[in-house]
Amino acid sequence: MKGKTHLGVGIVTSIALYEKLSLDFNIISLGVVAFGSLLADIDHPKSMINKYILPFKNKFTKVIMYICIGIILLWYSIASGGMPHIKAIGILFMFIAISTHRNGLTHSLTGMIIFSVVVGYIGNIYNLYNIIYYFMIGYGSHLLCDMATPRGVPLFYPFKEGNVKLPITFRTNSKMGIMLENLIVILGYGYIVYKLPNIMKL
Repeated sequence: MKGKTHLGVGIVTSIALYEKLSLDFNIISLGVVAFGSLLADIDHPKSMINKYILPFKNKFTKVIMYICIGIILLWYSIASGGMPHIKAIGILFMFIAISTHRNGLTHSLTGMIIFSVVVGYIGNIYNLYNIIYYFMIGYGSHLLCDMATPRGVPLFYPFKEGNVKLPITFRTNSKMGIMLENLIVILGYGYIVYKLPNIMKL
C-alpha cells in the first residue's frame, strides 16, 4: 500500500479509538501515530519515510546510511555512559539496514513490540505516557493493511517462516486495488478533516 494510505488509516483508527481507550489526543499524539503508521516501510528505500532520510533512494544507500547511523548512535550511547534507548535505536538501525521490504523485522509483531518498547521508554522519560498506545495503533494498522495484500507480512518473524495474510486480499497495483486505495484515502482524509478540529479544539 502507498504511504498516504497507511498514514490515513493510522490516523483514522487512532481518532476512532482514543475515546474508547480513555486517551488524550493532541499534536504529539498525531505525530506519533503518523510516525508509527509509516515506520514499518523504513525497510524500503523508496518509502514515504525514507523520502526525507535517504539522499538517494536505492538499497545501497539505505544499507550504508543506516549502518552509519547505527554506529554513530552506538558510539554516542557508549561515550555518554548510558542512554540505553539510544543504544537500542542504534541496533535497530543496523537491523533495518540489512532488512529487505516485507521480509524481516519491521513487518513483524516482534518488530512492532521492540519499536513500541523503545517509544514507550522515551515517552516515560518525558512524561508522555500515552504515546506508546498511539504508536502501536499506527504500527498495527500498517501491518493489518499490508496483510490485506496477496503478499502478506512475515507476522511471526523470526520465530516462524512464511507470510500471513487476511482471507480477503487485493492487489494494490491492479485497477481495483488503485480504486480501493483512492477511496480509502478520500474517505479517510475526509473523516480526519471533519473530526480533528473538534478533537484538538482547533
